[in-house]
Amino acid sequence: MLGSTGSVVPLFRRQLERGGPLTVTHPDITRYFMTVREAVELVLQAAALESVSPRERGGITVLDMGEPVKIVDLADRMIRLAGLEPGKDIEIIFTGLRPGEKLHEELFHGAETLEDTEIPAIRRAHPRTADPALIVRGLDELEAAARSRQTAATVEILGRMVPEYEGDGPKPTAAGGS
Repeated sequence: MLGSTGSVVPLFRRQLERGGPLTVTHPDITRYFMTVREAVELVLQAAALESVSPRERGGITVLDMGEPVKIVDLADRMIRLAGLEPGKDIEIIFTGLRPGEKLHEELFHGAETLEDTEIPAIRRAHPRTADPALIVRGLDELEAAARSRQTAATVEILGRMVPEYEGDGPKPTAAGGS
């Protein structure tokens, strides 16, 4: 959320107060932002929607987050709002993506189906489902392979159970989701 503890805005503010530089992990990184008020409003609407439509339970509520913002553009705007010039008064430096960090947030998984609700800013995603018996069998196979230290078999079974998994990290997925 814009300005919340986990947001980049307070970090940029502190970096500006110290005279810079502002640190951005990657020139193309984007994130979604909304104000606390917007988030609370949407969460309350989603809760009301859930109680009105019990048949919809079990889905994932996806809030309309608007358009993603390039973090470097946000840094540039904050420098300018402070009355300074980016690159001249305050530098923006790129620190590199951290392990596991994605360039673009995904609001839902590409294999999930999305449908509109009565509230335009809220959509419902229906997760992929699997036969519980297949999951139990897969977990048994996974445990047996792992216990016998069969690394290749363990990775192969895990890959079957979690299609996004690769032995040396997750497969890249389409970014942004919509």
